[in-house]
Amino acid sequence: MRKTQLYILALALASIILMGACGCEKKGQDITPPTHDTTVVEPEDMIWSGKPYFNIALENAEVEPVQLAIKVRITTDTKKLVLEMTDTVEVAGITKRNYAVTTSENLEPGFYRAMCFVNGKTARNFVFGIDPFDIVSAPDKQPDFDQYWQDVKDQLAAVDMNPVLKEITEKSSSARKVYLVEFYSVPDGAEGDPVKIRGYYCEPQDGAKHPVLLHFYGYDTQGSKAKCECPSGGNSQYAEFYLSHRGQYLNNRPATTHNPGIDEDCVNIYGDWLAYHFGDKDSYYYRGAFMDAVQAVRFMATRETSDMNKLFAEGSSQGGALCYACASLSDYPFTAITPNVAFLGDFPDYFQIVGWPAETYKKEAKELGMTDEEMFAFLSYYDTKNLATRISCAVLATSGLMDGTCPPHTNIAPFNNLLTPAEDKEYHFYPTMTHDYPKDWYSMIENFRKKYL
Repeated sequence: MRKTQLYILALALASIILMGACGCEKKGQDITPPTHDTTVVEPEDMIWSGKPYFNIALENAEVEPVQLAIKVRITTDTKKLVLEMTDTVEVAGITKRNYAVTTSENLEPGFYRAMCFVNGKTARNFVFGIDPFDIVSAPDKQPDFDQYWQDVKDQLAAVDMNPVLKEITEKSSSARKVYLVEFYSVPDGAEGDPVKIRGYYCEPQDGAKHPVLLHFYGYDTQGSKAKCECPSGGNSQYAEFYLSHRGQYLNNRPATTHNPGIDEDCVNIYGDWLAYHFGDKDSYYYRGAFMDAVQAVRFMATRETSDMNKLFAEGSSQGGALCYACASLSDYPFTAITPNVAFLGDFPDYFQIVGWPAETYKKEAKELGMTDEEMFAFLSYYDTKNLATRISCAVLATSGLMDGTCPPHTNIAPFNNLLTPAEDKEYHFYPTMTHDYPKDWYSMIENFRKKYL
């Protein structure tokens, strides 16, 4: 990529503070907002069409004028240099002014990192997006992609779910009972015994049909002794299921009073879930984990209080990936899913942006003697950008622009491949958020769901 000339639109110097990086519009700059109606993007999201516009706001608190050295570097999210400029500006005494920056030419759709320095010190590093809904994350499905997942679903259909419900009386209420549920899912291979998985189920007690809401969890990094979330009776608006898929959460905890209903030691037998049977499509970890999510939907369909015509799911990180996987593979069409900072998206580009999980997968591939092409072909079966090509339900998705675990490029990849009509898709960017939840996450997704109730 050739370097792009950088324009300085205005001056301003003082202390080392970056202001206006929220992309606030200025008169005369002719900023064109994204034309796509697939999202609600506001200027403070640091998402622009064509060119970025941001200010380095500086203040000279002294009486005498000062000379300040300005340096700005902009790179792609894969660390390729787009532009670099330096300048020296004199700032009058007791003055606050803006040093505004844009580019002479439009940037390619993508995410970029800007690094701003004043007198050799970092003013701020931040990430911004240019036309993210024009980013092409082309599906790389293998020819047998659909047949592969159909075969796994056929195997799951042959499994006797055999659900066992145990009421958690201290959590139940007259409006809604809470149960620990144990049931069986697909084996860890093409053959073998079904795997017992667990979850907490909340069942309204008014005898009516209720919308179904599934909760999927992120990567279980808390340790086997950490407490798992157990919901309470509370609101009876939904029939809810909190899934602990194989080897994680309730399936990775000892029998203690910290996790209600668990009366036997549950141990993670998979080790590093990412690496478990990597390279073997018949027994790879996420083959089973994705089917656990599908089985949770099937369980909810057996309950008389479940309205399967109103089916919702939410989850963050790994939970976001499970939202995409479940909506893609479920027997029952979803009404809406709300994945936040979703994991497992666009592996070929993912590996160029951050080190993990690339380092794990590359290590496994090397030990197996796999080429990069073979590695990515294997991973394509579990890539959310490919699973998304089978999804047409409503989707609300979110990204933290500063997320170094599931960067925004990997989140926008499945979103841009959805079959969902534009009016039913919504995307929110958070400029300072890392790998986390938006502060208004739960109210936002509840408002989104209400549109479809």
